[in-house]
Amino acid sequence: MSKRVYITGTGIVCAIGNNLPETLQSLLSENSGIGEITLFPTIHKGVIPVAEVKMSNQELLDDLGFPGSKHFTRTALLGMKAAREAIKSAQIRDILAYPTGLVSASSVGGMDRSENFFATFLNNPKKGRLADVINHDCADSTERIASFLHIRDFVTTISTACSSSVNALMLGANLIKTGQLDRVVVGGNDSMTRFTINGFNTLMILDKTGCHPFDDNRAGLTLGEAAAYLVLESEEIVSKENKRVLAEVSGYGNANDAYHQTASSPDGKGAYLAMAKALASSGLEPSDIDYINVHGTGTINNDLSEGVAIERLFGSHVPPFSSTKAYTGHTLGAAGAVEAVISVLTIENQTIFPNLGFVTPMKELKMKPVTTLLTRQDIRHVLSNSFGFGGNNSAVVLSKPISSH
Repeated sequence: MSKRVYITGTGIVCAIGNNLPETLQSLLSENSGIGEITLFPTIHKGVIPVAEVKMSNQELLDDLGFPGSKHFTRTALLGMKAAREAIKSAQIRDILAYPTGLVSASSVGGMDRSENFFATFLNNPKKGRLADVINHDCADSTERIASFLHIRDFVTTISTACSSSVNALMLGANLIKTGQLDRVVVGGNDSMTRFTINGFNTLMILDKTGCHPFDDNRAGLTLGEAAAYLVLESEEIVSKENKRVLAEVSGYGNANDAYHQTASSPDGKGAYLAMAKALASSGLEPSDIDYINVHGTGTINNDLSEGVAIERLFGSHVPPFSSTKAYTGHTLGAAGAVEAVISVLTIENQTIFPNLGFVTPMKELKMKPVTTLLTRQDIRHVLSNSFGFGGNNSAVVLSKPISSH
């Protein structure tokens, strides 16, 4: 059994980049991907900003080698593109050489096609195309990615709201540590839909000026779409093939505060427990964490709850932290994987990407996020938080490869 789990490849497509190099450049240039809705007609266009991937479905199909196909949801297309890049990044030439699994996460699933089906069906049931709704299930995109990558040994889907893809990472790491698999592709994907925009707008937690995480005048989140995947491999594979290692998955934790269907507990109990468990499983102390990629949605509730939990865990020595959702938007089921990939970039480049949109410190907290690009030579351990509806809170610790310490 592998005692260590290494990240050997990453892939991403999001509002600030159609691949990893573009995403890194946008982060370094402090360019946000938030803008106007363009993917579909809606009364919210020009009113509610979003963070869309800058590729149409047709462009994604062409890029993936399926021009003209009508069998893929946007969620699946985004996932296939990001997962393909992760495999290439890990320099995997034969996916069947070792027992390999796929753990993919989503919360929106194939809603982009389902809502088109129902719009037609409600007006004229005889014209509703069943082909537009059979891809609704979140597992559809997982199966499409698995088929695309030729992964057969283990395939499963996780849907725990906005913590989904960190939970996918945790499961993947456990599968390797328990000897069930040698390699697992983990991550998540979600696309922009009317359903999510209308739903979050009904909850009154969308900021019409774009999100401003941890700012005292924050008014809500900005929805985004994305896919991000990481290749996890055992230490046996890494040693045998002398593979390049990007980071190590050194710890993780999950906790549910069972406080409310959509709100975080005021005392941040679930967030605190998830972070504390992640640290405990890594064998690290709070003082060992060099940067926190916070969940930082920009909502009144989340940022206060998460901030309270961080100050409880770290006391007066809160490490540098920032939210990257002002770049990518809140990508729901993909968020944890997006931010895990960004955390790997932080370690690789020894650079902390600033918290865009921050002006006024929160009066309830003593801590303030990083607001300028911060380059340093001692970023060894990064804590990345992802908290979901229903109180499902997860945290992961990613570390600089030990050989590079």
